[in-house]
Amino acid sequence: MKKNAFYAQSGGVTSVINASAGALILEAKKHKELIGKVYAGKNGILGALREELIDTSKESRSAIESLKNRPGGAFGSCRFKLKGLDTDRKEYERLIEVFKAHNIGYFFYNGGNDSADTAYKVSQISEQLNYPIKCIAIPKTVDNDLALTDSCPGFGSAAKYIATSTLEASLDTKSMCESSTKVFILEVMGRHAGWMAASSALARIEKEDPPHIILMPEVDFNQKVFLSSVKQCVKENGFCVVVASEGIKNSKGKFLAESDTKDAFGHAQLGGVAPYLAGLISEKLKLKIHWAVSDYLQRSARHISSKTDLLQAEAVGVHAIKYAVKGMNGVMPIIVRGKGKKYTWKIEPAPLSKIANVEKKLPKSFITKNGMDVTAKAINYLAPLIEGEAFPPFKNGIPKIEKLKLIEVKKKLAKWR
Repeated sequence: MKKNAFYAQSGGVTSVINASAGALILEAKKHKELIGKVYAGKNGILGALREELIDTSKESRSAIESLKNRPGGAFGSCRFKLKGLDTDRKEYERLIEVFKAHNIGYFFYNGGNDSADTAYKVSQISEQLNYPIKCIAIPKTVDNDLALTDSCPGFGSAAKYIATSTLEASLDTKSMCESSTKVFILEVMGRHAGWMAASSALARIEKEDPPHIILMPEVDFNQKVFLSSVKQCVKENGFCVVVASEGIKNSKGKFLAESDTKDAFGHAQLGGVAPYLAGLISEKLKLKIHWAVSDYLQRSARHISSKTDLLQAEAVGVHAIKYAVKGMNGVMPIIVRGKGKKYTWKIEPAPLSKIANVEKKLPKSFITKNGMDVTAKAINYLAPLIEGEAFPPFKNGIPKIEKLKLIEVKKKLAKWR
């Protein structure tokens, strides 16, 4: 029996998340005997709870195809964590109520760890509420910390941006270090996993090139060792480039830069590691320093996205549909790396029960013994993920972004409170 599909974007977006969305929508059109319309949630899962469903069939084919060139979340994303099934089922019951009202039999949730958990829970409770629905989580996160999948769509492009920015800023710093800045610090995302900071090492052409110091959450920050390393680096090279994860902690497990506020998922708001480190260096070493926070730029830089990353983002969107029409439920299409010397990959299904709420950190074998650099093994893993260019079309000197109509379907239920 033909059912409609619901697709939603969750959490922090990436430069290629819309590529997954576009590929999914186009693939769904190939299965008209099983899938009717694809509705997109306005602002993620909130769109389902509020019954704000965007009818993607109202968009032109060219508009859907252009999604692969657009960063951000085309339909709106959100940070909203559904309550636990054991504490309050009202939100899940509301989801099923909306799905029933709009004949939705497929749920595709495009996000990270929390999104995988939500999709897994919905796949469970739908059976209990006597409305079976095929739930597929689609991987997306610049943090690259999802379990089982070799890499996460969004990460390769962010890594490419970080490596490029590190290279360019390093050349800038080197050229001025004789009479000006001696230390440059780049702060990148990474709450518990240092994948993004590690990717800065791809900026090196020669072994001794910047970044000179990489700080990752997997290694406790040692102030004395750090300052000594910076001092020695400046002495030897005339300058020092540091790349630091936002989530680095001290030996007591406390973030070096943490505010009192928390996001909707209950995570402490981070940001401020670069100025913190800059303050230390300025006070203790009396060196001139500049710092930058890549922030949203690292995850939205579609103009420099990795072609490998873009292709993988599209592939997981396509396979999400293929798995759903085969009757699969509670799975995620993951990227599996080939075993040969030449980089190859394929997509396979993996159970959400083994992915939800599991965090993949940098292996010890990827981190050098001094804890402030990455090994050749890490470089071999990272390098293929930033390969290839996938420039979007440009108009008047800037990327061309095609607007969507974003027409919502008529509501059938009472307002959600």
